[in-house]
Formats: sequence, C-alpha cells, structure tokens
Amino acid sequence: MSRLAERPLPASRERPPAPRAPVRRSVKPLARWRRDRLLLLLAAPGVVVVLLFHYVPLLGNVIAFKGYQPFLTIAESPWVGWDNFRVIFSGDPVFVNALTNTLIITLIQVLFVFPLPLALALLLNEVISERLKRTVQSILYMPHFLSWVIVVAIFQQVLGNAGMINAFLRAQDLETFSIIGVPELFKVLITSQVIWKDTGWGTIIFLAAISRVDTSQYEAAAMDGAGAVRRMWHVTLPAIRSVFILLLILRLGDALTVGFEQIILQQGAVGATASEVLDTYVYNHGIVGGNWGQAAAVGLTKGVISVLLVLGANKLAHMFGERGVYQK
Repeated sequence: MSRLAERPLPASRERPPAPRAPVRRSVKPLARWRRDRLLLLLAAPGVVVVLLFHYVPLLGNVIAFKGYQPFLTIAESPWVGWDNFRVIFSGDPVFVNALTNTLIITLIQVLFVFPLPLALALLLNEVISERLKRTVQSILYMPHFLSWVIVVAIFQQVLGNAGMINAFLRAQDLETFSIIGVPELFKVLITSQVIWKDTGWGTIIFLAAISRVDTSQYEAAAMDGAGAVRRMWHVTLPAIRSVFILLLILRLGDALTVGFEQIILQQGAVGATASEVLDTYVYNHGIVGGNWGQAAAVGLTKGVISVLLVLGANKLAHMFGERGVYQK
C-alpha cells in the first residue's frame, strides 16, 4: 500500500497549473500623454468647438438674474435676483398657455411619433429583398435633409386652401376643406409634419440595432414553431430594448423643445393661442418684446427641468436593469 501511495499520478491526471492573473502596470500621466498625443491632437479642435459654442455661452445665463438690456453690458446691468422667475410661478396666462401647448405637443409626439421609427424598422427588417429594402430606406430618409422652410411650404402647397388637393376638389365641383391655418388642427398638422420628415431617419438606429441580433436565435425560434410575429416579440424586441430605452431617455431630456423653427413659420396663420410654446415664448417675449431677463429665466428653468427628466428616467432604467445613458 505504501508503494502504491508513493507512485506519482499519471500525467493525464495531474492538475494543470492555475493561470496567473495578468499584471496591470500603471501608466504615468506624462507617459500616457506622450503615448496618445496624436489622438489628443486630432480631438483638440472638436473639444475647442464644444467649449466655445456649448459651454462658454452657458455663462450668459447670469442675465436671468439681472435686468439686462442690449445697450448695457452684462456687468453693468442691475442685479434683480429672482424677479425674472416670477413669470413662471405667478400664473401669467401667456406663459401658462405656452407651457400647456408644449406639454400637449410633447405628449402627442412621445406617444405617436417616437414609436414609429421602431415600427418602420421592424417592417423593413422583414423585407427579404435587400435591393428593395435599400430603395425604400433611401426614399424614407430623403425628407430628413429638407429644411423646415421647405417642409412647411410643401404642406401648404398640398393641404392649403389654394393647395393641390383643394384645386382638384374645385375642379370636380366638390366641397373643399382647409387644414392649414385652422387653430384646432394645428397640433395634428405639426405632428404629421414631424412624422413625414423624421420617421425615416429615426429608423437608422433601430435597423442598426436589429442587425446585431444573433441570427441563430431566429433559427432556434423558427425550429420551435414561432412565426414572424412571435419571433419579433420574443427575439427582436428584447434584443433592442436597451437601445429603445436609451433613445426614450434622450427624448425625455428634449421633451420641452418641440421645434422652434417649424412652429414660428406657421404661427402667424393660426395665432399665438394655439401655437405658442416655450421656445417661441422666449423669442417673442425676449428678443422681440425686450424682456431679456424673463426669457433667460424661462430658458434656464427649461434646461434644469430637462436635466432632471434625464436623471430621473435614467434612474428608472437602472431599476429595470438597463444601462441607460450612463452606468451607476
């Protein structure tokens, strides 16, 4: 027994040596700068542009606490403290109307506009012919590159009182209808314009996310008898859920911005009551009306609320196990 115990185990039964953990060597900051100096030089122009045009102008928000006038410098303008913010909390009917319109348009666009790119991406993903898919994508993307001036002009030429549709109805001795210039239909009109212009472009991100889904999952689901709808519900949507939540968080951060240029171009036709939003309120009462301090106060408050919306939505995403905009 002792001799058997002293015999060494066969080579096949010997345990392999445990792998050694890689040794991490700390790189000194100066050495890191030298190593990455080319990348830093390439990134420097972009960093300078962002600082000059995005962060330095933030210092101008100080006029929200001053009685600023253009003929005075910011330093010479008198300090008024929180007086400019009274328009927000005093129940000013013009501001309340702008805030109400902004929230209604935001709710409509989040519920009806935001999911459309996902639905369109899912439909395009089912197209078998790649040539047909690329052709449809190109056609749907084209309106995104048009300015709002052109988009508004196209809608006026088609849906206006003297537009193409009414001209055809008059030629057939039929009753005409008017959409352009009707205050009750203004929110529906601008929502349809956003859908026509940006839905195709928004499908790019969702199509890119869908293309990363492992095809073996579709094959396994098909072998189990899952049809196209069940494959989409149980494979595609769970795989792109994180992308959907990320875009939703970013959309909530931009919730109080509903399109200044698009609305200001059509505001004269429907009036301020139906079309005034926070962005146009800042323009009309700040730049045009000369209430620079109040306009800055409204804009600053809007920015703070947008940041809080992003942080809250991101925290909610963490609670559901998603990464969100940033990790914990």
